Formats: sequence, structure tokens, C-alpha cells
Amino acid sequence: MSGLNKVMLIGRLGKPPALRWLESGQAMCKLSIATSERYKDKSGQLHERTEWHQVVLWRELAETADRLLETGQQVFIEGRLRTRSWQSAEGSEHRATEIVADRLEILSPKGGTGTEDASNDAADAGSSGPHPMDSSPLPF
Repeated sequence: MSGLNKVMLIGRLGKPPALRWLESGQAMCKLSIATSERYKDKSGQLHERTEWHQVVLWRELAETADRLLETGQQVFIEGRLRTRSWQSAEGSEHRATEIVADRLEILSPKGGTGTEDASNDAADAGSSGPHPMDSSPLPF
């Protein structure tokens, strides 16, 4: 049996998308996504912990992200983890673990940071699943 490498995030864009065109003519876009969790410590004090995730999108999905996303928007990302290594000009080794996105759904409109419904032109950008996420209340 083969392994499973699957990542699903709901978070907010920390800075504008960074679109680049490679020599091969492919579009590549990098996103910085913040996810937060809240918890109470033993004394009842409320804390919030934020994790930052680097996301890479390719081809049409990269172009869509660059065209439709802006800082603060809430997004759903689905993809897989990939770790890459390189050596800097000074000779030091570097490693980065990124999420290579296969699917992007915009959960809040441009200029908004709430969870209001997004416009439908971006809701299924790169979607390969049968049902887009929807913000309607659960029946239970």
C-alpha cells in the first residue's frame, strides 16, 4: 500500500500573491497562509497560536490566485507537502517544506476579511472535487 500525502488548510493570506513566470513559460505563484488556533491554559487565560504555511501554485491555478487574491482573504487550500533543498551562494544548505496546492477556494471576498460568501467566479478555481465547500449551517 502506498502512503498518503494530503494537506487541507483554511487560513488567511498574509501578504499579496507572488506570481513568477519561469523560463519554461509556466506560471508559479507563492502564497503565505496563516492558520490560528485558540486555547485556554490551566489558569483559564486565552491564547492564540498562529502557524505560517508557504503554498506554491502552478499554471492556471497560479494565475487565478494572482488575479483574485489579496492580503487578509480567507482561503481553503488542498494539496500535498513537498520538501526541497538547495545550497546558497555562500555554500550553506537550506531546506523548505511547502504545500503544493491542487485546489484553491476563496472563502471571503476581496477587500473583506470575514467569512461572507465569495463570488462564484473563484469558488472552484482548480477544484477537482465533486462538491465545493459551502458556508451553510450543518443540519445537526
